[in-house]
Amino acid sequence: MRFAPCMQPRSSKLRTLRKMPALRIIDSYHDEPAYIKALAARVNDYWLKHGRPDQLVLSFHGVPRFSLEAGDPYHCQCLKTGRLLGNELGWKEGELKIAFQSRFGRAEWVKPYTTSVLRDLGREKTRRVDVFCPGFPADCLETLEEIAIEGKKEFVSAGGEDFHYIPALNDHPEWFRAMGDLAWANLGGWLGLPSSVAEREMQADRAKKLGAVG
Repeated sequence: MRFAPCMQPRSSKLRTLRKMPALRIIDSYHDEPAYIKALAARVNDYWLKHGRPDQLVLSFHGVPRFSLEAGDPYHCQCLKTGRLLGNELGWKEGELKIAFQSRFGRAEWVKPYTTSVLRDLGREKTRRVDVFCPGFPADCLETLEEIAIEGKKEFVSAGGEDFHYIPALNDHPEWFRAMGDLAWANLGGWLGLPSSVAEREMQADRAKKLGAVG
């Protein structure tokens, strides 16, 4: 949902340029309507085939709690995504659970932890739990192994019955549409109109007369 790009160019081509191209970075899209609709479409597609659960858990990647206390907005962005997705799916506020996965190290991370939530739901003899990971655009080890396998084990061993992992957005058409919307919205107004061919040729001639090469 957010990323911190490395500003040092890694491309061998970029390393040869003396004039770096301009960059525009989409630092967050957690509440973009097209993104929320894509998430809802993925979940609803799954439910049309498999029915609805007794409990829906939205599991986001965790961060150390000190990041939240230092002012990082990620935790709040996850909560907002969860609220908006719940509204889009027609779940009343408080009916779905938001949790955080993939913690490591000794420091406290933002809570509740996904493993703890799944254990509690298992102990409560919840018949069916579905888990969806909105912050992961594509399935990976942290969704397929940590949630679909380990998460299921936690839930069932604690007394739960039926566990479903809803796949990430992956190649869902609504996700492609959402990425296109984001790109167009952020490209708008960035570049001015290109100069005419005649004007470019005049500028090139002027530069060469002043000693430019190439």
